[in-house]
Amino acid sequence: MVWIMVPVCCITIFSLQCSRGTTDAPVSSGLWLCQPAPKCGKHIYNPIEQCCDDFTVLPLNQTRLCGPGCIFWPCFELCCPESFGPQRKFLVKLKVLGMKSRCPSAPISRVCPK
Repeated sequence: MVWIMVPVCCITIFSLQCSRGTTDAPVSSGLWLCQPAPKCGKHIYNPIEQCCDDFTVLPLNQTRLCGPGCIFWPCFELCCPESFGPQRKFLVKLKVLGMKSRCPSAPISRVCPK
């Protein structure tokens, strides 16, 4: 009889801990035990502090150059070349969250100065 009660007890405790109605921990306390951690390629990352950009984990506050003198945030924006040659033109476009953003389909954020 005891052998049957141990698995039932373990399953019940696990179910209670993983239920969405459990609120004994604050929301900002970190990752929950029963939710899958976000992955970037093979690496786990914290979406509150980092993002995944082309299978690379980046800090949210990292910036890069788009063209000769235009700064963009790779976690939130795309650097899109619009034309090449001596009159190169770059646009910074917003990434669409939850989707694999590409330059042709992203909304324009701003035009980089020449």
